[in-house]
Amino acid sequence: MSSPASAPSDSVSRPRRRILPWLIVLALAAGGGWYYTHRNPVDADGGGGGKSANGPRGGRDGRGERPTPVSLATIATGDIRVMVPALGSVVPRNQVTVRSRVDGPLLAVKFTEGQTVNSGDVLALIDPDPFRAALEQARGQLARDAALLKNAQIDLDRYKGLLRQDSIAEQQVATQEALVRQYQGTVQADQAAVKSAELQLSYTTIKAPITGRAGLRVVDPGNIVKASDTTGLVTIAQVSPITAVFPVPEDRLPAVMKRVREGKGLIAEAWDREMKNHLADGKLLAVDSLIDSTTGTVKLKADFTNKDGSLFPNQFVNVRLILDTLSGVVTVPTAAVQ
Repeated sequence: MSSPASAPSDSVSRPRRRILPWLIVLALAAGGGWYYTHRNPVDADGGGGGKSANGPRGGRDGRGERPTPVSLATIATGDIRVMVPALGSVVPRNQVTVRSRVDGPLLAVKFTEGQTVNSGDVLALIDPDPFRAALEQARGQLARDAALLKNAQIDLDRYKGLLRQDSIAEQQVATQEALVRQYQGTVQADQAAVKSAELQLSYTTIKAPITGRAGLRVVDPGNIVKASDTTGLVTIAQVSPITAVFPVPEDRLPAVMKRVREGKGLIAEAWDREMKNHLADGKLLAVDSLIDSTTGTVKLKADFTNKDGSLFPNQFVNVRLILDTLSGVVTVPTAAVQ
């Protein structure tokens, strides 16, 4: 009687045993999906999940955030220069426009454009013939009047002898003395005329008044030049040494003047327009006497030897005026400061 009763229970338990493994598989699949979804979320840009936090793209808590780059720098001690930066322009130490001092045809030009000329070098020649003729004329006049003076002096000496003998009147001697003085004045005027003619003749040879670089010539040979010409023949600029003029704020002026009063020369560095090339080192030469009220700055002038010709007149430069150097200061690289 017991065997018929057990048959129904076996038929019911058999389907349950078949379903149970599938439920376990589904549970594992659901758990794995949840783990995968939360372990590797989809990127915001629609890409695949990031790598683990320990991987190259894993972030905090394994959520795929990119790591923040960190730069390391060594803190050290060194020297720091206290400086005043400024924008300036290069100015020739001296600049001269060479002009003719007499009128006449320009015979020759003796300089090469752009070359360095020395003081006293011959630059140009003007036709000297008219001035030689004027000099000879002045010398002839001097010789004539000198002869008249000599003759008048001889007569005066003779008249004085006759006066001592009471042979002539005293008035005649006085008249002769006046004539001698007249000729003396004439001779002096003639001597001055000769010197003037010699000077005019010397002006036909035009010489360099300073040492410097000659610019482009303005007048070609064959043209008539005049003393009244304002353009001149050529411009000479002294470029060695050379100067740079630059403005600094008025609030930096006390520190500058303090160093000047102490007799300590201030170093000035000249850099190119882009602050990439160090052109030259010089020294502070002068400080202007007035502050520009419109800009609140004062002009300073620095002097550079410029032996290599790295500085050129009217060139734009960046100037660093070194006020002081601080020693043993803790320094941090600029790249490490954010």
